[in-house]
Amino acid sequence: MKVAYVAGPYRASTPYQTLLNVQEASRVSLELWKMGYAVICPHKNTSMFDGECEELIWLQGYLEILSRCDLVVLTHNWDESDGAIQEVAHADSTGIPVMSFHKGLDEIRGFLNRE
Repeated sequence: MKVAYVAGPYRASTPYQTLLNVQEASRVSLELWKMGYAVICPHKNTSMFDGECEELIWLQGYLEILSRCDLVVLTHNWDESDGAIQEVAHADSTGIPVMSFHKGLDEIRGFLNRE
C-alpha cells in the first residue's frame, strides 16, 4: 500500500479558519483513503497541540515522517503555509512526487497503480 502525506495550511488568523483548514485536510485524506492510499494527515495528528512543544519540533518530525512516504498531496492554498512550502521543498529534494488534490485527481489515481 502506498503512503500519501497531506500538506497544506494548518494555522490561520482565527480558530475558526484553523478549523476550516483541518476540515479541508481531513476531506482530502478521506478521499485518498477511499482511493486505496494509507494517509498521514498532520492536521489531524497534532491538531490543537499548539504551544505544547517548540514549533520547530513539529516541522522536524513531519519532515521525518514525510521522508518515509511515497507521495505528497497538496490541499487548496498550500502555498500560503510556511510549513507546507518547506514540506514540498523537502519532497522535491528527496525525489518524492508532489501532486495537487484539486488539480490532479487523475494523476493521483494513476500513481497508486505504478510500481
